Amino acid sequence: MSIARHTSQRFDEELHGVHDLVHTMAGVVEEQFRNALTALQNQDLELAGEVISGDSVVNGYEVRIEDECIGILARRQPAAGDLRLVMTLIKSIADLERIGDKAAKIASMVISMSHGARSIHPGFLRDVRVMGDFALNMLHRSMDALARADVDLAIEIAKGDEELNQEYRAAMRRLITYMMEDPRTITPAIDALFIAKAIERVGDHARNVCEYVIYLAKGMNVRHLPIEQVAKEIQD
Repeated sequence: MSIARHTSQRFDEELHGVHDLVHTMAGVVEEQFRNALTALQNQDLELAGEVISGDSVVNGYEVRIEDECIGILARRQPAAGDLRLVMTLIKSIADLERIGDKAAKIASMVISMSHGARSIHPGFLRDVRVMGDFALNMLHRSMDALARADVDLAIEIAKGDEELNQEYRAAMRRLITYMMEDPRTITPAIDALFIAKAIERVGDHARNVCEYVIYLAKGMNVRHLPIEQVAKEIQD
């Protein structure tokens, strides 16, 4: 085997290795977010504590993967598709880490609400369940799209972000109604506001991953563009 072929094979192994690490990190983040939602629904303080402790694991993955990617850039000086792959992975782990932060924030709210003997309105918990399931599904499918560089799936998921935004706005309207009907709900309603926003942001980060998938597969930077326009340009 020549040095050139050995180097190329090793490069391929490095790319596959860091790609696998990203999806391992995504699995951890997905579990963190799911557990945070479960802790909220069940007021499970022990599970909430586990989510908060687990945030350091997510951070560790981000640092490790980023170091691996920087090493690949320095050693291999990739071009074209390989460079786009490395940049996509670097960007994706940043969004995954932020999703992990949102999970930890929700878990922290569960604990702080228990200390203050504050309870969230049952109606809002139903809203959270709907929003949380939707955001969790977006996260899971966005990583599937990344694994396969599936542009069609990425566009479909990104379009769904507006549906999550609509759920958030509807939840906000109901929160305002609760506060108007009973001023005693103002403090827990503010807690609920922070939780709803955290879930909505998870959807935004999942959408970001979908935009990176389009960049990876098509070489198009579609940030800040309406997804309908992106879909039309790709189709054309």
